[in-house]
Amino acid sequence: MKLSRIHSGPRLDFYTADFTTILELPLADTGISAGFPSPAEDFGELVLDLNKALIKHPAATFYARAKGVSMMDAGIRDGDLLIIDKSIDPKEGSIAVCFLNGEFTVKRISLQDDGLYLMPANSEFKPIRISEENEFQIWGIVTYVIHKPE
Repeated sequence: MKLSRIHSGPRLDFYTADFTTILELPLADTGISAGFPSPAEDFGELVLDLNKALIKHPAATFYARAKGVSMMDAGIRDGDLLIIDKSIDPKEGSIAVCFLNGEFTVKRISLQDDGLYLMPANSEFKPIRISEENEFQIWGIVTYVIHKPE
């Protein structure tokens, strides 16, 4: 899949992708043991195309590369690739890419009695309360996070 950068910012880099490509790879559908090893099995005839598996609304989907560690306790690390769907309605607890005062950020949405908050997933960062003074828009909902193993 070819990615094309469309915006670079201090917290996120945005990309579009060519969803017309097909790359079907063998799928080990029997599971891979993360405990005790199991006897090797031949790969079956199953194949997986990540475009089909991960992208439900291609026209409304884009990618962003995360910068920073404010969401590390939600499994989003510096450099991770986020798959973001603009067609999904935000709800309580959704991890969203938001436009806030001229910059993009990724945070968890929290609707509390005194207003809307953008919640980090790292105790070293403070929640951001959204007020009428803020330039604010929810841009899309993070549907998947892709990163290399540590």
